[in-house]
Amino acid sequence: MGNLTATRPQQPWAAPTATAPVTAALRLPGSKSMTARALVLSALAGGPSTLHGPLRARDTELMAGGLRAMGAHVSVSDDDRWLVRPHRLVGPAHVDVGLAGTVMRFVPPVAGLTDGRVTFDGDPQARVRPLGPLIGALRSLGVRIDAPETGSLPLVVQGVGRVTGGEVVIDASASSQLVSGLLLAGARFDRGVVVRHQGPPVPSAPHLRMTVQMLRAAGAAVDDTVDDVWVVEPGPLAGRGWEIEPDLSGAVPFFAAALVTGGEVTLQGWPHNSVQPVEQLRSLLDRMGGEVTLTTTGLTVRGTGTVHGLTADLSDVSELTPALTALAMLADSPSTFTGIGHIRGHETDRIAALAREFTGLGADLTETADGLEIRPRPLRGGAFRTYADHRMAHAAAVAGLAVPGIEVDDVSCTSKTMPEFPALWSAMVTGKS
Repeated sequence: MGNLTATRPQQPWAAPTATAPVTAALRLPGSKSMTARALVLSALAGGPSTLHGPLRARDTELMAGGLRAMGAHVSVSDDDRWLVRPHRLVGPAHVDVGLAGTVMRFVPPVAGLTDGRVTFDGDPQARVRPLGPLIGALRSLGVRIDAPETGSLPLVVQGVGRVTGGEVVIDASASSQLVSGLLLAGARFDRGVVVRHQGPPVPSAPHLRMTVQMLRAAGAAVDDTVDDVWVVEPGPLAGRGWEIEPDLSGAVPFFAAALVTGGEVTLQGWPHNSVQPVEQLRSLLDRMGGEVTLTTTGLTVRGTGTVHGLTADLSDVSELTPALTALAMLADSPSTFTGIGHIRGHETDRIAALAREFTGLGADLTETADGLEIRPRPLRGGAFRTYADHRMAHAAAVAGLAVPGIEVDDVSCTSKTMPEFPALWSAMVTGKS
């Protein structure tokens, strides 16, 4: 008879169109990147830790669940204050990675320290995300891993309670997370870890700097003075309090609204010394016609209602590509984005997906090997598919500010990093809290 309980397709989400300049002061959820790293470092520490203002979303709850499955005590009952008490890591355990790159790349090195068998699998699309270089690196460091010849999920780590560690060469051009995963667990390896990248440039360098800074904050000795080489000495990690910053990547669509509508959007609670790439974002938004200021109130972006095109290498801030592409569609001149070939291996092939969906709305853009060429022209409403990718939904929302009738097939995919997104966005655009 088949499956009679199949879920019905959800109703498309109508991206709201702005009828006036957007003015909003927002307090957004915490950084996914910081929350994920703090959870891993806390689970490997010598004492308890507290995460203040963490992100509660699918990716971070999967991370907490994976560490909990291996024996760490992770309490997320308080939205604003998560508690982590490290314990001896043991198997058997199963880790559901969902579609989270952080989970599939940060947790296998931790599993090597686990005494027992740890299995990993996730959403169907997770099985095509790049993982082979990490598997090869862990094997060379003494970790036994059973994995398909494709170097992908599902995989099994046969932990023995310790990892020899040492020096490893890896091609991390597909994702900086491949390096971060090794570094985060490296202090607990018998010989620490020396990671040498060999290949095309590593993307998302600010995320690597975040990893190094947070390791040092936990007491690890890290040397990153040589290009493409990272050294983590063996030694204990300290439990501590982690203050999680608001998520900069998640804030970009909201800032984009200020540019598109000639409004003003403030992200409250922004620290003056951030581990996220604020300066890169400031430069990009300035060039596109925005004014970015940091005060005691927060990080504020003002727009004039006119968006300028630009040519930019986005390799350091590739997470911003979908929202910036939507902005570029509404600009007064063409744009060219380069350095983002690696985002073809993200939640979906983002370059192809952006080209396909915006072309369907009447856009004129061309895929290149490592980017997009965008020639603005009037867009029309229509269906917009997300491919289960939260950043695609963000792009559709930005375009919808100026283009009536954009229907997003699955806005619930934003729960990956910001479950509140549809409600926050609609309230901001309509001015109704």
